[in-house]
Amino acid sequence: MDLGLFLPPLVACLVIVAIHSYLGLHVIAREVIFVDLSLAQMAALGSAVAILAGSQPDSTQAFLYALGFTTLGAAVFALTRTAGHGRVPQEAIIGIVYVVASAAALLVADRTPRGGETIKDILVGSLLWVTWPAIGRLAAVYAVIGVFHWVLRRRFLTISFEPETALANGWKIRWWDFLFYLTFGVVITFSVPIAGVLLVFSFLVVPAAIAFQFARGQGALAVVSWIAGTLASAAGLWVSFHYDLPTGPVIVCMFGLLLLAAYTLRRSLGVVPQADPVLEGP
Repeated sequence: MDLGLFLPPLVACLVIVAIHSYLGLHVIAREVIFVDLSLAQMAALGSAVAILAGSQPDSTQAFLYALGFTTLGAAVFALTRTAGHGRVPQEAIIGIVYVVASAAALLVADRTPRGGETIKDILVGSLLWVTWPAIGRLAAVYAVIGVFHWVLRRRFLTISFEPETALANGWKIRWWDFLFYLTFGVVITFSVPIAGVLLVFSFLVVPAAIAFQFARGQGALAVVSWIAGTLASAAGLWVSFHYDLPTGPVIVCMFGLLLLAAYTLRRSLGVVPQADPVLEGP
Protein backbone atom coordinates (compact mmCIF):
# COMPACT_ATOMS: atom_id res chain seq x y z
CA MET A 1 0.00 0.00 0.00
CA ASP A 2 1.32 3.44 -0.99
CA LEU A 3 1.33 5.57 2.19
CA GLY A 4 1.61 8.70 0.06
CA LEU A 5 -1.86 7.98 -1.31
CA PHE A 6 -3.30 6.49 1.90
CA LEU A 7 -2.33 9.15 4.46
CA PRO A 8 -4.06 12.27 3.04
CA PRO A 9 -7.58 10.74 2.95
CA LEU A 10 -6.97 9.14 6.35
CA VAL A 11 -5.95 12.44 7.93
CA ALA A 12 -8.90 14.19 6.25
CA CYS A 13 -11.23 11.58 7.75
CA LEU A 14 -9.73 12.10 11.22
CA VAL A 15 -10.15 15.87 10.93
CA ILE A 16 -13.77 15.49 9.84
CA VAL A 17 -14.49 12.91 12.56
CA ALA A 18 -13.05 15.21 15.23
CA ILE A 19 -15.88 17.72 14.91
CA HIS A 20 -18.65 15.68 13.27
CA SER A 21 -18.61 13.10 16.06
CA TYR A 22 -19.22 15.92 18.57
CA LEU A 23 -21.92 17.65 16.54
CA GLY A 24 -23.61 14.29 16.07
CA LEU A 25 -24.22 14.09 19.81
CA HIS A 26 -26.22 17.33 19.58
CA VAL A 27 -28.13 16.08 16.55
CA ILE A 28 -29.23 12.86 18.24
CA ALA A 29 -30.05 14.65 21.51
CA ARG A 30 -32.20 17.16 19.59
CA GLU A 31 -33.82 14.32 17.60
CA VAL A 32 -33.13 16.06 14.28
CA ILE A 33 -31.31 13.14 12.74
CA PHE A 34 -31.54 14.22 9.12
CA VAL A 35 -30.54 17.86 9.62
CA ASP A 36 -27.07 16.98 8.33
CA LEU A 37 -28.42 15.57 5.06
CA SER A 38 -30.70 18.55 4.67
CA LEU A 39 -28.00 21.17 5.24
CA ALA A 40 -25.59 19.19 3.07
CA GLN A 41 -28.14 19.19 0.28
CA MET A 42 -28.63 22.95 0.68
CA ALA A 43 -24.87 23.38 0.33
CA ALA A 44 -24.92 21.12 -2.73
CA LEU A 45 -27.74 23.19 -4.24
CA GLY A 46 -25.69 26.34 -3.70
CA SER A 47 -22.70 24.75 -5.43
CA ALA A 48 -24.86 23.67 -8.37
CA VAL A 49 -26.30 27.19 -8.72
CA ALA A 50 -22.75 28.60 -8.66
CA ILE A 51 -21.69 26.25 -11.46
CA LEU A 52 -24.77 27.23 -13.48
CA ALA A 53 -23.80 30.90 -12.96
CA GLY A 54 -20.37 30.18 -14.47
CA SER A 55 -18.21 29.55 -11.39
CA GLN A 56 -15.72 26.71 -11.10
CA PRO A 57 -16.64 23.92 -8.62
CA ASP A 58 -13.65 24.63 -6.33
CA SER A 59 -13.78 28.42 -6.57
CA THR A 60 -14.42 30.97 -3.82
CA GLN A 61 -17.65 31.96 -5.56
CA ALA A 62 -18.93 28.37 -5.40
CA PHE A 63 -18.09 28.21 -1.70
CA LEU A 64 -19.91 31.47 -0.99
CA TYR A 65 -22.97 30.25 -2.87
CA ALA A 66 -22.93 27.01 -0.86
CA LEU A 67 -22.48 28.88 2.43
CA GLY A 68 -25.30 31.27 1.56
CA PHE A 69 -27.77 28.46 0.86
CA THR A 70 -26.65 26.65 4.01
CA THR A 71 -27.22 29.81 6.06
CA LEU A 72 -30.72 30.00 4.65
CA GLY A 73 -31.33 26.42 5.78
CA ALA A 74 -29.95 27.23 9.25
CA ALA A 75 -32.39 30.15 9.55
CA VAL A 76 -35.32 27.94 8.52
CA PHE A 77 -34.46 25.27 11.10
CA ALA A 78 -33.97 27.84 13.86
CA LEU A 79 -37.31 29.52 13.13
CA THR A 80 -39.26 26.25 12.91
CA ARG A 81 -38.10 24.84 16.25
CA THR A 82 -41.06 24.07 18.51
CA ALA A 83 -41.24 23.33 22.21
CA GLY A 84 -42.06 19.64 22.60
CA HIS A 85 -43.96 18.06 19.73
CA GLY A 86 -45.64 20.70 17.60
CA ARG A 87 -48.43 20.12 15.14
CA VAL A 88 -45.77 19.76 12.45
CA PRO A 89 -42.62 18.08 13.88
CA GLN A 90 -39.36 19.78 13.01
CA GLU A 91 -38.10 16.54 11.51
CA ALA A 92 -40.86 16.89 8.91
CA ILE A 93 -39.64 20.40 8.05
CA ILE A 94 -36.09 19.07 7.77
CA GLY A 95 -37.25 16.31 5.43
CA ILE A 96 -39.17 18.75 3.27
CA VAL A 97 -36.15 21.04 2.95
CA TYR A 98 -34.01 18.04 1.96
CA VAL A 99 -36.45 16.85 -0.71
CA VAL A 100 -36.99 20.30 -2.19
CA ALA A 101 -33.26 21.08 -2.18
CA SER A 102 -32.52 17.72 -3.82
CA ALA A 103 -35.12 18.29 -6.54
CA ALA A 104 -33.88 21.83 -7.13
CA ALA A 105 -30.27 20.61 -7.35
CA LEU A 106 -31.30 18.06 -10.00
CA LEU A 107 -33.09 20.74 -12.00
CA VAL A 108 -30.10 23.10 -11.80
CA ALA A 109 -27.62 20.33 -12.61
CA ASP A 110 -29.68 19.41 -15.66
CA ARG A 111 -28.85 22.85 -17.07
CA THR A 112 -25.11 22.61 -16.48
CA PRO A 113 -22.66 21.14 -19.04
CA ARG A 114 -21.61 18.29 -16.73
CA GLY A 115 -24.79 17.82 -14.70
CA GLY A 116 -24.36 14.08 -14.14
CA GLU A 117 -20.82 14.51 -12.89
CA THR A 118 -21.94 17.35 -10.63
CA ILE A 119 -24.52 15.15 -8.90
CA LYS A 120 -22.00 12.32 -8.55
CA ASP A 121 -19.42 14.67 -7.00
CA ILE A 122 -22.04 15.91 -4.54
CA LEU A 123 -22.91 12.39 -3.42
CA VAL A 124 -19.45 10.80 -3.17
CA GLY A 125 -17.04 13.75 -2.90
CA SER A 126 -13.37 13.54 -3.78
CA LEU A 127 -11.86 12.09 -0.62
CA LEU A 128 -9.30 9.96 -2.44
CA TRP A 129 -7.79 13.01 -4.15
CA VAL A 130 -7.75 15.40 -1.19
CA THR A 131 -4.53 17.43 -0.92
CA TRP A 132 -2.53 18.50 2.13
CA PRO A 133 -3.32 22.22 1.62
CA ALA A 134 -7.04 21.37 1.55
CA ILE A 135 -6.65 19.34 4.74
CA GLY A 136 -4.83 22.26 6.35
CA ARG A 137 -7.65 24.66 5.51
CA LEU A 138 -10.20 22.16 6.77
CA ALA A 139 -8.35 21.70 10.07
CA ALA A 140 -7.99 25.47 10.56
CA VAL A 141 -11.70 26.14 10.00
CA TYR A 142 -12.74 23.25 12.22
CA ALA A 143 -10.37 24.42 14.95
CA VAL A 144 -12.07 27.84 14.96
CA ILE A 145 -15.52 26.22 15.07
CA GLY A 146 -14.34 23.88 17.82
CA VAL A 147 -13.08 26.75 19.97
CA PHE A 148 -16.36 28.61 19.42
CA HIS A 149 -18.35 25.58 20.60
CA TRP A 150 -16.01 25.03 23.55
CA VAL A 151 -16.43 28.60 24.77
CA LEU A 152 -20.22 28.39 24.47
CA ARG A 153 -20.52 24.70 25.34
CA ARG A 154 -22.77 25.26 28.37
CA ARG A 155 -25.36 27.04 26.26
CA PHE A 156 -25.28 24.60 23.34
CA LEU A 157 -25.22 21.47 25.53
CA THR A 158 -28.04 22.70 27.75
CA ILE A 159 -30.24 23.57 24.77
CA SER A 160 -29.55 20.19 23.14
CA PHE A 161 -29.73 17.93 26.20
CA GLU A 162 -31.89 19.92 28.65
CA PRO A 163 -34.13 22.25 26.61
CA GLU A 164 -36.54 22.66 29.53
CA THR A 165 -33.74 24.21 31.60
CA ALA A 166 -32.87 26.59 28.77
CA LEU A 167 -36.50 27.70 28.47
CA ALA A 168 -36.79 28.14 32.24
CA ASN A 169 -33.70 30.38 32.17
CA GLY A 170 -35.36 32.60 29.58
CA TRP A 171 -32.73 32.02 26.89
CA LYS A 172 -33.53 33.08 23.32
CA ILE A 173 -33.59 29.54 22.00
CA ARG A 174 -34.12 30.39 18.36
CA TRP A 175 -31.15 32.76 18.32
CA TRP A 176 -28.90 30.09 19.85
CA ASP A 177 -30.33 27.52 17.47
CA PHE A 178 -29.42 29.76 14.54
CA LEU A 179 -25.84 30.07 15.82
CA PHE A 180 -25.64 26.30 16.24
CA TYR A 181 -27.03 25.52 12.80
CA LEU A 182 -24.92 28.25 11.20
CA THR A 183 -21.66 26.80 12.57
CA PHE A 184 -22.97 23.36 11.70
CA GLY A 185 -23.60 24.59 8.18
CA VAL A 186 -20.06 25.95 7.87
CA VAL A 187 -18.72 22.53 8.85
CA ILE A 188 -20.97 20.87 6.28
CA THR A 189 -20.03 23.35 3.55
CA PHE A 190 -16.35 22.45 3.94
CA SER A 191 -16.79 18.69 4.36
CA VAL A 192 -19.28 17.87 1.57
CA PRO A 193 -16.93 18.70 -1.36
CA ILE A 194 -14.33 16.38 0.17
CA ALA A 195 -16.38 13.50 1.55
CA GLY A 196 -19.75 13.81 -0.21
CA VAL A 197 -23.26 13.90 1.25
CA LEU A 198 -23.55 10.21 2.16
CA LEU A 199 -20.23 9.94 3.97
CA VAL A 200 -20.70 13.23 5.80
CA PHE A 201 -24.02 11.93 7.15
CA SER A 202 -22.27 8.76 8.32
CA PHE A 203 -19.51 10.76 10.03
CA LEU A 204 -22.12 12.73 11.91
CA VAL A 205 -24.74 10.20 12.99
CA VAL A 206 -23.18 6.72 13.23
CA PRO A 207 -20.37 7.45 15.76
CA ALA A 208 -22.85 9.31 17.98
CA ALA A 209 -25.37 6.47 17.68
CA ILE A 210 -22.69 4.02 18.80
CA ALA A 211 -21.67 6.27 21.70
CA PHE A 212 -25.21 6.58 23.04
CA GLN A 213 -25.37 2.79 23.37
CA PHE A 214 -22.52 2.72 25.89
CA ALA A 215 -22.39 6.12 27.62
CA ARG A 216 -24.46 9.06 28.80
CA GLY A 217 -22.13 11.77 30.16
CA GLN A 218 -20.91 14.28 27.56
CA GLY A 219 -17.22 13.48 28.05
CA ALA A 220 -17.67 9.73 27.65
CA LEU A 221 -20.02 10.22 24.71
CA ALA A 222 -17.46 12.38 22.89
CA VAL A 223 -14.61 9.90 23.46
CA VAL A 224 -16.59 6.82 22.37
CA SER A 225 -17.94 8.70 19.34
CA TRP A 226 -14.48 9.82 18.23
CA ILE A 227 -13.00 6.33 18.67
CA ALA A 228 -15.84 4.77 16.65
CA GLY A 229 -15.44 7.30 13.84
CA THR A 230 -11.69 6.77 13.73
CA LEU A 231 -11.97 2.97 13.61
CA ALA A 232 -14.60 2.99 10.85
CA SER A 233 -12.67 5.52 8.75
CA ALA A 234 -9.33 3.69 9.01
CA ALA A 235 -10.86 0.27 8.37
CA GLY A 236 -12.92 1.52 5.44
CA LEU A 237 -9.92 3.20 3.82
CA TRP A 238 -7.80 0.08 4.26
CA VAL A 239 -10.46 -2.13 2.63
CA SER A 240 -10.88 0.40 -0.18
CA PHE A 241 -7.16 0.52 -0.96
CA HIS A 242 -6.55 -3.21 -0.46
CA TYR A 243 -9.40 -4.35 -2.72
CA ASP A 244 -9.48 -1.33 -5.07
CA LEU A 245 -13.06 -0.37 -4.19
CA PRO A 246 -14.73 3.08 -4.21
CA THR A 247 -13.56 4.84 -1.07
CA GLY A 248 -16.67 6.73 0.08
CA PRO A 249 -19.19 3.88 -0.24
CA VAL A 250 -16.80 1.44 1.46
CA ILE A 251 -16.38 3.74 4.47
CA VAL A 252 -20.17 4.23 4.69
CA CYS A 253 -20.64 0.45 4.72
CA MET A 254 -17.93 0.11 7.35
CA PHE A 255 -19.80 2.59 9.55
CA GLY A 256 -22.91 0.42 9.15
CA LEU A 257 -21.03 -2.74 10.08
CA LEU A 258 -19.48 -1.05 13.12
CA LEU A 259 -22.89 0.11 14.30
CA LEU A 260 -24.25 -3.43 13.95
CA ALA A 261 -21.24 -4.83 15.83
CA ALA A 262 -21.68 -2.26 18.62
CA TYR A 263 -25.37 -3.09 18.97
CA THR A 264 -24.61 -6.82 19.09
CA LEU A 265 -21.86 -6.28 21.67
CA ARG A 266 -24.11 -4.16 23.87
CA ARG A 267 -26.86 -6.76 23.79
CA SER A 268 -24.49 -9.63 24.50
CA LEU A 269 -22.82 -7.82 27.41
CA GLY A 270 -26.05 -6.40 28.75
CA VAL A 271 -24.59 -2.89 28.88
CA VAL A 272 -27.18 -0.34 29.99
CA PRO A 273 -26.14 3.31 30.51
CA GLN A 274 -27.04 4.16 34.07
CA ALA A 275 -28.24 7.74 33.83
CA ASP A 276 -29.73 10.30 31.50
CA PRO A 277 -27.34 12.73 29.85
CA VAL A 278 -26.03 15.33 32.30
CA LEU A 279 -23.92 18.36 31.68
CA GLU A 280 -20.32 17.90 32.68
CA GLY A 281 -17.43 20.24 33.15
CA PRO A 282 -17.12 23.61 34.83
